[in-house]
Amino acid sequence: MKIQHHYFLNNSISSSKLNAWVFVLLSRNKYRMNQTPYRWSSLILKKMAEEINKAELRSSPSVIAKSRSLWPSVLRWIPSSTDHIIASEKRLLSLVKTPYVQEQVNIGSGAPGSTVRWFRSSSNEPRFINTITFDSKEGSPTLVMVHGYGASQGFFFKNFDFLANRFKVIAIDQLGWGGSSRPDFTCKSTEETEAWFVDSFEEWRKAKNLSNFILLGHSFGGYVAAKYALKHPEHVQHLILVGPAGFSSESDDKSEWLTRFRATWKGAILNHLWESNFTPQKIVRGLGPWGPDLVRKYTAARFSPRYSAGGVFKDEESRLLTDYVYHTLAAKASGELCLKYIFAFGAFARMPLLNSASEWKVPTTFIYGVQDWMNYQGAQEARKQMKVPCEIIRVPQAGHFVFLENPDGFHSATLYACRRFLSPHPDSEPFPEGLESA
Repeated sequence: MKIQHHYFLNNSISSSKLNAWVFVLLSRNKYRMNQTPYRWSSLILKKMAEEINKAELRSSPSVIAKSRSLWPSVLRWIPSSTDHIIASEKRLLSLVKTPYVQEQVNIGSGAPGSTVRWFRSSSNEPRFINTITFDSKEGSPTLVMVHGYGASQGFFFKNFDFLANRFKVIAIDQLGWGGSSRPDFTCKSTEETEAWFVDSFEEWRKAKNLSNFILLGHSFGGYVAAKYALKHPEHVQHLILVGPAGFSSESDDKSEWLTRFRATWKGAILNHLWESNFTPQKIVRGLGPWGPDLVRKYTAARFSPRYSAGGVFKDEESRLLTDYVYHTLAAKASGELCLKYIFAFGAFARMPLLNSASEWKVPTTFIYGVQDWMNYQGAQEARKQMKVPCEIIRVPQAGHFVFLENPDGFHSATLYACRRFLSPHPDSEPFPEGLESA
């Protein structure tokens, strides 16, 4: 059976048919995929298959052959650039009323003493972390915000005004994402990949001369934040993990369905794509001028009003976010290539945070949307092993992007998590009404 899979993937069908068949198998597993990150893959693979198959139907065999020979040049037809990213960021953040400063923070060419460099080069070319810092009241506690996989700091645009009234808010694009430098991704192991993100963040911290800050990370950003706090606990006052990735592993009982699915020919295709580091961003780039339309459909579907009567975004917000998301996804591949080294197929961590729970040195608050596909029970298991204060808060009418889907609930949860920095009597602060303690 394995030989048949290998032959199927490498000799039997064209790339267009493969993408079409992948979409079919994703569609047939729609319910399950709606509970996992594969919703994104399903939509983009569908779009890619549709566009290529339309072209094949319209073309003669000779034209098809010619178009395939030109495919590499089409891949470079991407209406985006670093300047486009920064410009779209400014347009999106024009919705934020609080004044801010945007800067490119120099983090050097690599972590001192590390064999892992930010780029494959013999030069000492410096790299930069795109950073925005909001005006705040003097003496406000510092809150550093770290985005998740395939995202960037602008995803927090609906939260900046509220949080900047209580904190000195600093948000970054991780190395290799958003408006930050995008070096060639040279890591070849989980350990090296973790060092890429953790050490670049530490060099950013040094450059900003920060210490004693609250660190908030969403999804993959939560994984990075937790790994950073494990390595540099002396700088982190409190850790807020929002729908964090990386607490579960393939050995968990709940991964049995994945083992069975991967044994099928459908699962073999998806697993092959995963291990080949076939990222969603590659399809966005490959579609060239069709890419913006795909992203527009994705954001419309992803942030539809599923949990409440009203929509997640106003028309202008949706338009600006879509433009911003496209440019951040279409730029040079870099940080996105971490995926297969950090997670196995199914988003199970190769080095689960649960294994390090007993080493935790920083008080931690977990925040999940009630409908989040990330399993909060992983945090419950970790809490049993932690020797520091730990709380788990669930926000209703919200999924994985709780800060966009229910900003008010997210803000209440964040303030409660940080009550000892904001209130003179933190022990007397009541648990926020409407939220759930797990």
